[in-house]
Amino acid sequence: MITKMLIEQGILKTDDIIKAFDKVDRSLFMPEKYKKYANIDEPFPIPPFDGKHTISAPHTYAIYYELLQLKSGESFLEIGSGSGYGLVLAKEIIGKGKVIGIENNKITFDFCKKNLEKAGYKDVIVINDDGKKGCVQYMPYDKIAVTAAAKEIPIHLLKQLKNGGSMVIPLGSGEIQELVFIEKQNKITKTPVTFVRYVPLD
Repeated sequence: MITKMLIEQGILKTDDIIKAFDKVDRSLFMPEKYKKYANIDEPFPIPPFDGKHTISAPHTYAIYYELLQLKSGESFLEIGSGSGYGLVLAKEIIGKGKVIGIENNKITFDFCKKNLEKAGYKDVIVINDDGKKGCVQYMPYDKIAVTAAAKEIPIHLLKQLKNGGSMVIPLGSGEIQELVFIEKQNKITKTPVTFVRYVPLD
């Protein structure tokens, strides 16, 4: 199983995050022809099947959520919600906290919404909009995960992040970007983590 492998690799460490990975069936968030690959730690295409949109490899969610240290009751925003898999993992960790997703591609958004409904997560909110703007309606957020690459940190997301909150975002304009951990504590602190490959935050 993926969870066991990610623990052995030292990527998954936190009990609540491990429980979420154990509970959520990744196949529920994959197109029919890829469901059989749900336990493989690789990305797979999702609608609109344009070569850009994917359900990310499970280890990427593990990296994000271990950095963010999501906790029960927090308010969480994901930019680039894709299949909805990441939103559901977050919801399992946060419990009664608020989970909001933004997906700018309408076809991907519809796929995400349908997946959330089928999986029974009616209290996870997903919005079809420009992720750079964030979501004022449910702000402020304890934690923000951005799963698309930005040239710089979107100012709206920084404003919507609580003081004491954190964000993970890929920064860079090339094919390979730097994953950066952002902490907001009266000032903004940026810590480089690793190199990643994400589609641009349009």
